[in-house]
Amino acid sequence: MTNIGTPSKTDLSGLGLQDLRNVYWNLFPAQLVEEALKRGEGNLTELGSLVVATGKYTGRSPNDKFVVQYGTADDADVWWGKVNRPLKPEQFEKLFARMVAYYIGKDAFVQDLAVGNHPQYQMPIRVITENAWTSLFARDLFIRMTPEQRAAHTPQFTVLQAPGCKSIPAEDGTNSEAFIVVNFTKKIILIGGTGYAGECKKSIFTIMNLLMPHRGVLSMHCSANIGKSGDTACFFGLSGTGKTTLSSDPERGLIGDDEHGWGDDGVFNFEGGCYAKTIKLNPKYEPLISAACRNFGTVLENVVYDPTTRVIDFDSDKLTENTRAAYPIEYIPGFVPEGRGGHPKNVFFLTADAFGVLPPIAKLTPEQAMYYFLSGYTSKLAGTERGIVEPEATFSTCFGSPFLPLKPGVYAELLGQKIAKHHAQVWLVNTGWTGGPYGIGHRFELPYTRAIIRAALTGALEKIPTRIDPYFGLPMPTSCPDVPSEVLDPVSTWKDKADYEKHAKDLAGRFIKNFEQYVAQVKPEVVASGPKA
Repeated sequence: MTNIGTPSKTDLSGLGLQDLRNVYWNLFPAQLVEEALKRGEGNLTELGSLVVATGKYTGRSPNDKFVVQYGTADDADVWWGKVNRPLKPEQFEKLFARMVAYYIGKDAFVQDLAVGNHPQYQMPIRVITENAWTSLFARDLFIRMTPEQRAAHTPQFTVLQAPGCKSIPAEDGTNSEAFIVVNFTKKIILIGGTGYAGECKKSIFTIMNLLMPHRGVLSMHCSANIGKSGDTACFFGLSGTGKTTLSSDPERGLIGDDEHGWGDDGVFNFEGGCYAKTIKLNPKYEPLISAACRNFGTVLENVVYDPTTRVIDFDSDKLTENTRAAYPIEYIPGFVPEGRGGHPKNVFFLTADAFGVLPPIAKLTPEQAMYYFLSGYTSKLAGTERGIVEPEATFSTCFGSPFLPLKPGVYAELLGQKIAKHHAQVWLVNTGWTGGPYGIGHRFELPYTRAIIRAALTGALEKIPTRIDPYFGLPMPTSCPDVPSEVLDPVSTWKDKADYEKHAKDLAGRFIKNFEQYVAQVKPEVVASGPKA
């Protein structure tokens, strides 16, 4: 076994990885790009970004994610069920042995990194991958170490990933050839059978969602930015709802685009990079992301390009609608180097309403904030998960249920406490459809959404009168600078008012049915703040 690069003090023997061919330790972007090109893993675009194809899996595979269940007292904290499927320890050991055997005689790429941009909560991690490009992806997205930090690095959690290592469902207790297995006890994450690198990122987020609440920190599936006056804002939402786009604002500093913690002294980014959805990326409306996608060291997943000119075609969904760009946060001008901000003044819940009946913005009461946070209504957008081919209405608890190992009430209670203590204003923002449901209406225009967000951040909406939506009880501003008034009232955008009423009643009923699981866990006024039958 030959070590290439800069090894850390902790070797791989603890994992049993002792018969490898070459181990590439902590390579820098240029080295990783060279290795990826040499191995035929991808190609350079015209301006230097690396474009790769992830193969059969172009999105997360939630049905293939498992959590190892040991039957100890710690297991009682886990929210077992569809999200956290239990896997027996002996099944984990079999998969682990299968992956260790798979790596025999092969190369491995190791990145020693960290998660958590806060000295009190930062955690060292290690990502071991089969491919050079996935190692670059990890280096782009997590927090990079200084040489001194790297020399002393001892990982608390290790991701061991190999797309070529496939499970045998009949033997391993898995659902397919792909597997994502989180072992909280042994502090190991196994990812096999899938080349989609987002599984590495979200598995580490799952770990933070377990650890941070026990320390009084609300872990959040949100982006965050900060204004020139020091006002912090958070944007919750599932993939594709606009977290990255709306937080990458030329007028505000970017703290982070996807995962944060809210502690006693404010908000901090978990990561060191951004993971932007790029389908139909428009330089006019998303100049910062568009520029970052063209930098050397950026990884473009499943993005179509001309093989001769290497010009990128962001409009093409030939491989998937879930085209992605991974790049260091430094590629966004005006980013916040320390990755931290104060307590948020404004919190936005982003929902991509496929029914087209929710308003573009509503000012929530504290009770409504709890209701809509627990509901987590949005739409899974095409390609973000395996099998999703068009927008699909869903309720994703806390706007991130696929990544929550603890019961939802843990996160909701922390959010309620922090909103009350720090007087944050919560807004519900629909970045989905208007003028009709998916297939009839159209998505809200990004310039209007940006204008609405800007008005909320600057306080321009504070003195504007509101009217109450009759189905959802949402206070909707009657006007907004730079936005036509008819856009603010969803019913006015529909040609068929009766059809609007039918869809609004349908969605209201879904909210009520979904919230039945929380009725006994929250105060009556929270239940009463939701939609009416």
